[in-house]
Amino acid sequence: MTYIGRRGLLAGAAGALAATAVVGLGAEASAAPRAAPAPEPAHPRRAGTPEFRGMWIATVQNVDWPSEAGLSARRQRDELTAFLDAAVERRLNTVMLQVRPAADALWPSPHEPWSQWLSGTQGRDPGWDPLGVAVAEAHRRGLELHAWFNPYRVANHADPGRLVASHPARRNPGWLVAYGGKLYYNPGLPDVRAFVQRAMLDAVSRYAVDGVHWDDYFYPYPVSGERFDDDAAYERYGGSFDTRADWRRDNIDTLVREMSAEVRRIRPAARFGISPFGVWRGDDVDPRGSRTRAGVSTYDDLYADTRKWVKEGLLDYIVPQAYWHIGHPTADYAAIVPWWAETVRGTGVDLYVGEALYRCDAESPTKAWRDPAELSRHLTFARKHPEVRGHSYFSAKYVVADPNGAMDRVVADHYRAAAPPR
Repeated sequence: MTYIGRRGLLAGAAGALAATAVVGLGAEASAAPRAAPAPEPAHPRRAGTPEFRGMWIATVQNVDWPSEAGLSARRQRDELTAFLDAAVERRLNTVMLQVRPAADALWPSPHEPWSQWLSGTQGRDPGWDPLGVAVAEAHRRGLELHAWFNPYRVANHADPGRLVASHPARRNPGWLVAYGGKLYYNPGLPDVRAFVQRAMLDAVSRYAVDGVHWDDYFYPYPVSGERFDDDAAYERYGGSFDTRADWRRDNIDTLVREMSAEVRRIRPAARFGISPFGVWRGDDVDPRGSRTRAGVSTYDDLYADTRKWVKEGLLDYIVPQAYWHIGHPTADYAAIVPWWAETVRGTGVDLYVGEALYRCDAESPTKAWRDPAELSRHLTFARKHPEVRGHSYFSAKYVVADPNGAMDRVVADHYRAAAPPR
């Protein structure tokens, strides 16, 4: 089975796992007033970081947090800090919190509306500052907090009229492309590129985040029988390129290059990292590619030249989503990890491996994922490659619930002592 990024998890809201995995922390976790921006972390940017042990907290469609929209500010904060406590208990040291899931915000942004995944209504103030509290509470626990943004996703539906009236997409309808039943900002428009950076950098400038993090969503994953209609933008801006694909890749390259420079200028201690789909290209179409036949690649389908970003040093770290088991017939974990290790070698870009903890389930149709030792074997294999400097787990509710004991096994086998953040 070919797994396409995280999109299979986003079709439904967080279920009973999220509802049962998070508990309140009592009076000390009561809802706080809006937090003032925290001071800059004391540590400088430096090479040779300690082992990275991360987890993603997804907020889109309430995948991880909040467990449902419309909870009180106190309950939201209790759930969030419980996830941070779970990270400490599992001897992790980094949390990637999704703070701009769909052209919205989990902080009081002057550019975009409050996220609907907080209050249940886009634009409604939830009564507290989740990003400000998350940074402060993570640092209080000795955790790094990386702000996870999605640059181009606007909505998981295709009706602009459902967006709050003040939404930038309502004011600039020419920025939108409807595709696959969803709305996206058009990456080919310079005004879009400038705006999405401004929206993200507002958070970077105001909060002492330890990292700026993107996942695998650039141009959208292919939808059979549909085309992404960027004809007008291509006609206006793509004339100097041999193909539309080259122009699209350049659009994403430019976004990455500009954002990298701005993060380093605005908050030099923060690190810029991306977690792409695990396959850049297969070696059947490019001799530089991996021994995979995944059916999708970042280069050809998402127009994201992830290898180039590493080779040009545009990133501080990369977390390829190696979401397949060892021995997978078309996308073997044991082929993907060595390819990435070779790719980062000598670049100064840190390599962390994204791990599919959500697949570890005693009821999985795949035998490998039913085995609680599968994920531990991943870490054992990856550590044969010195370029691999850590791992991150998708997602937080599975770090807590651990349906088949795979996370317990990883901690027992590999995380016997705490690892400090950078």
